[in-house]
Amino acid sequence: MEYQELPNAKIEDADIVILPFAYEDTVSSRGGTKDAPRGILEITEQIEYYEEDLEWSPMKYMSVCVAPQISKYKEVESAIAALKLTPNKLFITLGGEHSITPMLTKQMLSPNTTIVFLDAHADLRTSYLGNKYSHATPAHHLLAQGHNLVMAGIRSIYESEAKRIKKDKNIICFTDRALQKKEVREEFLQTLRDLEGDVYLSIDMDGFDPAYVPSVGTPQPGGLSWYDAMDILQALFCNKKIVMKGVDMVELIPESSEVSQTFAAKLLQKIISHWGKSKGFDKCEMNGPQTKVKYD
Repeated sequence: MEYQELPNAKIEDADIVILPFAYEDTVSSRGGTKDAPRGILEITEQIEYYEEDLEWSPMKYMSVCVAPQISKYKEVESAIAALKLTPNKLFITLGGEHSITPMLTKQMLSPNTTIVFLDAHADLRTSYLGNKYSHATPAHHLLAQGHNLVMAGIRSIYESEAKRIKKDKNIICFTDRALQKKEVREEFLQTLRDLEGDVYLSIDMDGFDPAYVPSVGTPQPGGLSWYDAMDILQALFCNKKIVMKGVDMVELIPESSEVSQTFAAKLLQKIISHWGKSKGFDKCEMNGPQTKVKYD
């Protein structure tokens, strides 16, 4: 698999490393998340190289490696080790169901990392349908690993989860309804601008309004918009006090209209673009893979 049909760099030479993680084991509503990594990457060939918001072509300056796809928990440790991650690389995982997030963070994050958690659901269950490692439990496991959560877009929550959010000092939660108020939305964005230290961004695609992303495992009415996502990326990547340790995008199900996977592919480009600009790649020599292919 390739990103934007561009040649894969060697892992050690890549600025961006994309790991397709086609794990789907605890689905409770709709299946198909295991097909998302391939579906998203295939659609990236339809995304223009030029990124119009920041006004540059990231792939003229940065190289990408799409790593071999994995699909099992037991493969995670060796896969992460093989990626040779450094602070100068952006690591992005395409899932798969949301239970992959704590699998990844267990291998790559130090405790006390801030997880920015975009989701329709709180995912704070200690177990769901008898499974302690369900797609409904990742936020619980992230807290157990010693991380802090900044949650946004939440609009489906169990009673015990609501009580935990009110009591746990390591959780900041912005519900979807609250974010409709201008002052709360600004408070959320300011929270992101004020973060310090290591940060990891976990994007459950059901966090977005189904009008934008209609095909996800457990859809809910309401949700974040495309422009909410752009504001979130700007707040994070313009924050010079953080180190972005990784990003994941999960719970998408490819569908025939290709609207959902196109949203994800475009969001993937925006993440790469914002990270690259924040690192000053636009000031570097143009020797990225876009310069090595013919296109019209």
